[in-house]
Amino acid sequence: MASLYTTLAAGLIFPLHERLKHHDTVAVRKHMEDAQWWSPERLEAFQLQRLRALLTNAQQHVPYYRELFAKLGCKAEDIRSLGDLKCLPFLTKPIIRQNLEQLKSGQAQGLARFNTGGSSGEPLIFFIGRERVSHDVAAKWRATRWWGVDIGDPEIVVWGSPVELTAQDRIRQMRDRLLRSQLLPAFEMSEANLDGFVATIRRTRPTMLFGYPSSLSLIARHAEKRGQSMDGLGIKVAFVTAERLYDHQRDDIARIFGCQVANGYGGRDAGFIAHQCPQGGMHITAEDIIVEIVDRDGNALPRGAVGEVVVTHMATGDFPFVRYRTGDVAILSDKTCACGRGLPMLEEIQGRTTDFVVAADGTIMHGLAVVYPIRDIPGIEAFKVVQETREHVSVQIVPGEGCGAEVEVAIAKGIKARLGQSVTVAVERVGEIPREQSGKYRYIVSHVMLT
Repeated sequence: MASLYTTLAAGLIFPLHERLKHHDTVAVRKHMEDAQWWSPERLEAFQLQRLRALLTNAQQHVPYYRELFAKLGCKAEDIRSLGDLKCLPFLTKPIIRQNLEQLKSGQAQGLARFNTGGSSGEPLIFFIGRERVSHDVAAKWRATRWWGVDIGDPEIVVWGSPVELTAQDRIRQMRDRLLRSQLLPAFEMSEANLDGFVATIRRTRPTMLFGYPSSLSLIARHAEKRGQSMDGLGIKVAFVTAERLYDHQRDDIARIFGCQVANGYGGRDAGFIAHQCPQGGMHITAEDIIVEIVDRDGNALPRGAVGEVVVTHMATGDFPFVRYRTGDVAILSDKTCACGRGLPMLEEIQGRTTDFVVAADGTIMHGLAVVYPIRDIPGIEAFKVVQETREHVSVQIVPGEGCGAEVEVAIAKGIKARLGQSVTVAVERVGEIPREQSGKYRYIVSHVMLT
């Protein structure tokens, strides 16, 4: 049962905050909580209605799409089914960079400049309006309520953002204190800071954790190493997002914090795409988002096939994301969830296209092929694998207790067994492996093009 303060925060403080910011978050969340139980057919009809509204608005008010529809010789009203989306070209990061101003709607309200963390290369600059913010916040809010957690419940957020001291950030800190949300910066993972993070979590006794799986699992393992018990703090669930969730990370977080782990998938650019419910389904936010899976040539793939995620976010009228190629690799599920929700699901999220490696003979395989052999070698605290070319792989390791000279030999042997005996493997021992600018951690990066 929710505490009195949680009821006050979720029912009064946060709605007032959103109203002052001209956001429709509360109404959107309530609609989503109704629509999640609709039949797939009713959901699809609703998606088509919203898609046509988005494209009509884009054709009338967004210079890029006005010119695009004129060039294609078609109109927004020609879209009569979700399948008709394929007549429109993909939106890519280079196109956004080249048409940043042309992608803004002439009727945009409250546009704010955003950028991705640049974990896959050059950061992408784009804009988000009030409608998009309202819908993304509502989608996350709905997902936390699936797990019996509401706004106002004590929350620890481990995120790739330093605590700033600007006036705007001071206001944000005041809001977070009112809503009982505390930020731990994921950039700062030194031994001393990890001790502080463990102490903060034990003192706060949060209802939920939210952050990168790599960060939460690192804090969990550090607590275990220090002999600090974390499984009796009353944590209901740990929400993880922004990175691939590996099985060993899920196991560490669940075991040490004594809570369930809920995987989430999305991005600053593509929006809140999917979240896991307690029955295990990775439900797509279908009220807002249409997901397509395509092959390397852009051809549509059926459910159950592995391909790139393409997203159309229908709450982006101020800066439309229509058929946006995310660079992520996933599988659309053809199953239904035991929870009874009509929302479509993702079966598996395999990571970014740069999370795949290419063997010397041209075989494409997931980066797990080289991650798991290294992970299982004793004495390695942390590591990162970079495939420079098909013929050369660089590995950085942070040595721990018992990391002898045989470790380099074991790493080279494991990688060669998967990528080919002709591959050269260079292993470097380092004191620390820096995170990406976004605060994320990446085990594997490949600079080899997938062909």
